[in-house]
Amino acid sequence: MNIPNILVLSGPNLNLLGTREPQIYGSATLDQIHVRLQREAELLGCTVVCFQSNHEGALIDFLQEHRGSAAGALLNPGGLTHDSVSLHDAIKAMPFPVVEVHLSNIQAREEWRRHSVTAAAALGQVTGLGWISYVTAFWGLLAYLRNEQATSL
Repeated sequence: MNIPNILVLSGPNLNLLGTREPQIYGSATLDQIHVRLQREAELLGCTVVCFQSNHEGALIDFLQEHRGSAAGALLNPGGLTHDSVSLHDAIKAMPFPVVEVHLSNIQAREEWRRHSVTAAAALGQVTGLGWISYVTAFWGLLAYLRNEQATSL
């Protein structure tokens, strides 16, 4: 069963992965994560379309532009996690499921990081596994989509 497109969106400051607080976020760059997801997609019979922006509106525009062509999305909203009602609403408006991803365990961090406004609109959330969070979320989203399309278990 072919899944056409999985979107991979990364928010503010994630372009600095690999150099930004590696003790928290690890040493993998966003480009390296994207390459790994491209390889996983090839093996699993789908494609990924990756996008990063430091701007909330650009992330929303990207989601809306792919509304008719994507089967699902992974989203690491970065700092927008905690206060973006607009991104929450954009996720809710999508006809496909979105899985929220975080490299660090936001529940083990500062109090203000522990609440996600965007998670309430998402299918699920994968946190705390470093770059593996993206891959785990990708596998989980594909399994969910394929199960939804299956006629029987």
